[in-house]
Amino acid sequence: MTATGDIYQTDLLRLAAEATGAGRLAEADASVTTDNPLCGDRITLDLKLAGGKVSALGHDVKACVLCQAAASVIGRHAVGADSAALKAVAAAVARILKPDGLPAAAPGWPELQAFAPVSGHKSRHACVLLPFRALSQALDLAGQKTVS
Repeated sequence: MTATGDIYQTDLLRLAAEATGAGRLAEADASVTTDNPLCGDRITLDLKLAGGKVSALGHDVKACVLCQAAASVIGRHAVGADSAALKAVAAAVARILKPDGLPAAAPGWPELQAFAPVSGHKSRHACVLLPFRALSQALDLAGQKTVS
């Protein structure tokens, strides 16, 4: 098992500090606020869709470094992607966090490997996955609005 201090590698800290995508969208197609009541992490994620793809994304994160880094990775890559691709990335993150730490196929998202050291800390998995859960919920909500 990895020591607790080993979770916070330089790449992960850099991602959190960059906070790519931080900020709220004024006229989002979907806004979702979700939290982890066990640790107090909270994220509000806004997105706009155009042509079935994310055209803009913003997030407001009040959370630990792991959650901040995950939101920043989403902020880097979500624009231009469709719902199916983004949900596949979320599944890849969940695989990275498995105890065997298997590499996950998420082409174009190399930063996800920064979360591999978290695999040995089950209590921290929800921190990494929270922004991906918010993204999935926002995609579903925006998709429902475009179908209506």
